[in-house]
Amino acid sequence: MRCPYCGDSDSQVKDSRPAENQAAIRRRRFCPACGGRYTTYERVQLRDLTVSKRNGRREDFDRDKLERSVRIAMRKRTTDPSVISQMINGIMRRLESTGETVIPSETIGQVTMDALSRIDTVAYVRFASVYKDFQGADDFEAFVAALRPSEEDND
Repeated sequence: MRCPYCGDSDSQVKDSRPAENQAAIRRRRFCPACGGRYTTYERVQLRDLTVSKRNGRREDFDRDKLERSVRIAMRKRTTDPSVISQMINGIMRRLESTGETVIPSETIGQVTMDALSRIDTVAYVRFASVYKDFQGADDFEAFVAALRPSEEDND
C-alpha cells in the first residue's frame, strides 16, 4: 500500500478491525518514511464491473462515485450513516450478482432508486431528478404525483 503523503510503498499496519457490518476490514496504517498515518478499507469484490453509459462509452465501475451520489441525495436527511452504508453494500451485491460484468448505467440508476425509495422518499426524488434529468417543475410534479396513492386506494 502506497503512502498517500510521500508515495513510499512500505507501510505498517497498526490496527485492523471489521467495518461496515463485517463487509469490510478497516486498517490503520503508519508510514515509516514520513510518519504519516492513514486508514484503508478492504472489501470483497466478486468481479470487476464496467459501466455502459448512455452515450456508448464504457468506464470502470466506481463504488465511491455511487456512494457520493447517494450521500448527496441524502444530504441533510436524518438517516443513520450505517443504513446508507448497508444500502450501498446491498446495491453492490445486487449488481455483482447479476452475473454480468458490463452493467448499463440505467440499471445502476434503477437499482439505486429502488433502494432509496425504501429508505427515504425525499432522497429518492432528489436522486431521480438528476438520474431522470428533470428539466422543470412539471417534471417534479408528475414524478411526485405518481408516488402518491390514488383516490381509489382510499375508498
